[in-house]
Amino acid sequence: MSGAEPTGLTLYNRTAQDAADAVIARYSTSFALACRLLGRRVRPHVRAVYALVRVADEIVDGPGSEAGVESTGLHAIVDHLEDEVRTATATGFSPNLVVHAFARTARECGIGEDLTHPFFESMRADLSTSSHDDASHDSYVYGSAEVVGLMCLQVFVNAGLPQPAAPAPPLVHGARRLGAAFQDINFLRDLADDRDRLGRDYLSIDSGAHSRGELLDRIDADLDAAAAVIPELPADCRRAVTAAHDLFRALAIRLRSDDGTQGRVRVPDTRKAALAARAMCGLPARAVHA
Repeated sequence: MSGAEPTGLTLYNRTAQDAADAVIARYSTSFALACRLLGRRVRPHVRAVYALVRVADEIVDGPGSEAGVESTGLHAIVDHLEDEVRTATATGFSPNLVVHAFARTARECGIGEDLTHPFFESMRADLSTSSHDDASHDSYVYGSAEVVGLMCLQVFVNAGLPQPAAPAPPLVHGARRLGAAFQDINFLRDLADDRDRLGRDYLSIDSGAHSRGELLDRIDADLDAAAAVIPELPADCRRAVTAAHDLFRALAIRLRSDDGTQGRVRVPDTRKAALAARAMCGLPARAVHA
């Protein structure tokens, strides 16, 4: 005979996690695939991190304005979301299911305002900054992507422990480099859409300050630096991180030969499956020319 159905906070926690899982399933098949390679210890926590990040990103990247909210109103919504996260992390509860799921992860894994505040600062930058120089690009990438990698690293190291501890410096360095590579690859993939629909220039390519080749060389260096520390991650995280790394390596390779006429560069599903299978076999992250 099965046990009683959950009630109270247990039911609420499960429902919040289901909400976070649904965000991943709807918004990123690639990320969802990589998450399935994570061990049970960390998988729900990474999904909770991604769900919050995705919701915040959607506020500033179109749906909010499509709903008729002006820029000042979107800014207030981002501020309110950050306040919700801060309160929920302190108290352990939020009426916002995605925030509640994230707060549970933040409390268990030691994700604090030193990571969440830079993230929300980058979200606010999307509402006020249309063109980036090197300094503002680096600041934006740190807040929008590198800290997300650091949040995931907090999960990898601390999920299931009675007290969170600081990750080793080489892992911190690798997480930041991987997050930066992921973001710059997405900037290159979305170059036309960012320019034409959102009016943003993250990479200074159109101005001639940087070339695609130069940026792809930097991305390759970031991916190499991240790959070097993947073997130092906990065993139940390595396969998923390898699969994500290799997927973005494949995107970077395709971007080198992209002429801009084929739409957003993608990796075919069959290739994604092959990369996931390779990671499942425990093979190391792909080198730049592999």
